[in-house]
Amino acid sequence: MASRSRLADALITAGLIGVAALDMWLGADATTPLELALDLLALAALALRRRFPLTAFLLTLPATVLQELVAAPVTALFALADRSRSRVLSAGCAVLFAVGSTVDGAWTDLDADDRVWTFVYFAYVLATGAAPVFLGQLTQARRDLSRRLVEIEEAREHERILHAEAVLAHERAQLAREMHDVVSHQVSLIAVQAGALQVSAKDIDTQRAARSIRSLSVATLDELRTMVTLLRASGGDPTDLTPQPTLADLKTLVASSGIDASLQGDLHHPTGTPTQRAIYRAVQEALTNVRKHAPGAKANIQLWHEGDDVGVTVTNTASTRPSLLLPGSRHGLIGLRERAEILQGMFTAGPTPEGGYRVSLRIPARTD
Repeated sequence: MASRSRLADALITAGLIGVAALDMWLGADATTPLELALDLLALAALALRRRFPLTAFLLTLPATVLQELVAAPVTALFALADRSRSRVLSAGCAVLFAVGSTVDGAWTDLDADDRVWTFVYFAYVLATGAAPVFLGQLTQARRDLSRRLVEIEEAREHERILHAEAVLAHERAQLAREMHDVVSHQVSLIAVQAGALQVSAKDIDTQRAARSIRSLSVATLDELRTMVTLLRASGGDPTDLTPQPTLADLKTLVASSGIDASLQGDLHHPTGTPTQRAIYRAVQEALTNVRKHAPGAKANIQLWHEGDDVGVTVTNTASTRPSLLLPGSRHGLIGLRERAEILQGMFTAGPTPEGGYRVSLRIPARTD
């Protein structure tokens, strides 16, 4: 492919040199040794038009001044405009070409006193020189546009891949969270109940059935833990697989938070495990944020029950010490909002007028 491209360039260069040589032969009235040498220099310069376009154009000017040449300087002008990013340079070379051609006309064919005709001839030659400049700029713009379109398409394809990977990672993380928070917990309860049944049952067949259920539950739980670990490794932040917290663990959480926090209220309304877990995670995330972003602040955790809804509100005062600039991705709050949506609830978070922060979670009470 590269050899074919070089061959095509060589053929194009040979063709252009041939056209320029024909133009010189037809336009030359009398050829002196100097004019012949300048013509050969102009023809040789066309071979350099791709690598050194400005040099090639300047080498065609001496022959243009002494003779009426068009092909060689116009070809060099096109190459210069096609490769140069400076429009001022291309326009200046076009003017220089017009001046050189006009000087030749004024000295040989035109009456020196006929300034009007000289100006008209200059304008004509300038328009002739402007044509290859415009054409060269057009081909350069077309080439840049094609390259830009390719870059845009590559960027869009890369963006589509990243988006697909992000969606996949989010789905994997959500699936891992649900498997960990719901399925694993339920299987654990099955294993515990089967163990209790195995101990309390007096019938041998019942004991065997309970032992089989417990064994299968434990094996299933191990497989679920492995699957959750794999999903989190490929699509989310890995976390330790610990027993699922309930509202009974809130006092321990508040006591070990290292914050001056108070826990008020109680949920006498029967609530299911997912609801208790969501309330626990909301309190845990709120206390973590207070510890990170509001050092010295006091926090109040209020459990409440309104109608068929239960919830928790965590409010902290303004910080009393400068906080460290710790990175925060807000993934915790996003996860709580997603968890609330899954449970058909509502999650809100925002600053308070006193300079503190308030987090509130409202979820329909569930018993299963």
